[in-house]
Amino acid sequence: MARVFNFSAGPAALPEAVLKQAQEEMLDWHGAGMSVMEMSHRGKEFMSIAEQAEADLRELMAIPDNYKVLFLQGGASSQFAMVPMNLMAEGDEAEYFLTGAWSKKAIAEAKRYGKVNVVADTSDSKFTTLPEEGSVSFSPDADYVHYTPNETIQGIEFNYVPDTGAVPLVADMSSTILSRPIDVSRFGIIYAGAQKNVGPAGLTIVIVRDDLIGGAGDQVPAMMNYATHAENGSMYNTPPTYSWYLAGLVFAWLKGQGGLAKMGEINQRKAAMLYDAIDASDFYNNPVEKPYRSWMNVPFTLADAELDGRFLEEAAAAGLKTLKGHRSIGGMRASIYNAMPEEGVKALVEFMAEFERTNG
Repeated sequence: MARVFNFSAGPAALPEAVLKQAQEEMLDWHGAGMSVMEMSHRGKEFMSIAEQAEADLRELMAIPDNYKVLFLQGGASSQFAMVPMNLMAEGDEAEYFLTGAWSKKAIAEAKRYGKVNVVADTSDSKFTTLPEEGSVSFSPDADYVHYTPNETIQGIEFNYVPDTGAVPLVADMSSTILSRPIDVSRFGIIYAGAQKNVGPAGLTIVIVRDDLIGGAGDQVPAMMNYATHAENGSMYNTPPTYSWYLAGLVFAWLKGQGGLAKMGEINQRKAAMLYDAIDASDFYNNPVEKPYRSWMNVPFTLADAELDGRFLEEAAAAGLKTLKGHRSIGGMRASIYNAMPEEGVKALVEFMAEFERTNG
């Protein structure tokens, strides 16, 4: 069966080369006589996999030495709780940007643990715009500032990193991590669910500055304490070993592609190709203000919503799968993460032009 172009928002497509390598190593990893998913997480074979994965991720992102890299479970949603449990002192407050569905969920969870001050709320625009750089003020007394650089559902993305001064900046990078270079030193914590740009679901990456570890109160469960995982090399309990292994293969693949600078160039081209096709047509529309359009998630609607079903059916027949928009938004959504080749975006653009020609 021929592989399709998979535009799923997550779990998302993985690089074909990575899948083939995993297939080749499925039954016998490097002469070990067993699959990675059968290995002890404390055995020398898996320890070598884990160490190489962390080393490659540190190299790709130029992660400074004063940051720990944690490979955890629970998805980004668990980090909505872990961040305030570890960083918010009793009686203190944290500041949050409300810019879409995922930041809204993060705020709701943080309110369980302390006071939340929403410093910017773009819900009145239906999350189609973002505050201009420098327009938001932050309290120097806040324990941290949290934002979501890319909102997967709304397809909106910050084109800058908020300057929070000495206050730690926390970022949910689930749908944008590894898509381009970033300056890790500007962040206190970066966290990301794996199932978009890193690997299969089941793994969560947390990059946390050393001085932000160890502040959790005694009431915080061990599994929710960053110190627990930092002190145990992410192996306090059995980690998601196979997802960790596959993430390591993705990191090696990214290095082979030329690193994050090269991926950033490719991703920018892919996004421009798709947005140009949308903007050149009265048949398709993207609601997000142009400066804040996501490189990773491109929602669009048809001029006649009655055609949505036909569009999806014919696109699937053409090998363009998982284009249905999120149920809260409707329309279509093309997620074009690192593993989506430029040929896939080109095929989608060509299909869209033909569909407009026959249905417009």
